[in-house]
Amino acid sequence: MGAAYFYHLTQRPLEAALPVLIDRALGQGWRVAVRGTDPARMDWLDRKLWLGPDEQFLPHGLAGGPHDADQPVLLTCKAEAPNAATCLMAIDNADVTPDETKALERVCILFDGGNDQAVEQARAQWRTLTDAGVSAQYWSEESGRWEKKAER
Repeated sequence: MGAAYFYHLTQRPLEAALPVLIDRALGQGWRVAVRGTDPARMDWLDRKLWLGPDEQFLPHGLAGGPHDADQPVLLTCKAEAPNAATCLMAIDNADVTPDETKALERVCILFDGGNDQAVEQARAQWRTLTDAGVSAQYWSEESGRWEKKAER
């Protein structure tokens, strides 16, 4: 049964925090789906992930291409993960269900601490998932590094 990890972004923007978390997931041997809600935003994220330094190369693709199934990291706005992801990273208030969380190794929900709507959405997802019996952890970076603040 999978677990949900909530990452409260307060120090770094998404494009800086996400590659670190993806790298950790890949280090576990997991395939990753990054689920967003806006195709234009996913295009933007795709460009940001390609612009990093060479030593931080992050192999990924944008959903809708002929090689989606081969991608270790797939950026998508859909619930399906043609790359057989075992880790889902939800951004920009993308919805995550208890059933899919239980079927995956890990679900990471990243949310912007400066956006009240994102914070409220994350709180609602926490309640939905934990009420359904999903194990959850809340991580904050307010000290400058990730620290676990709550677990249920």
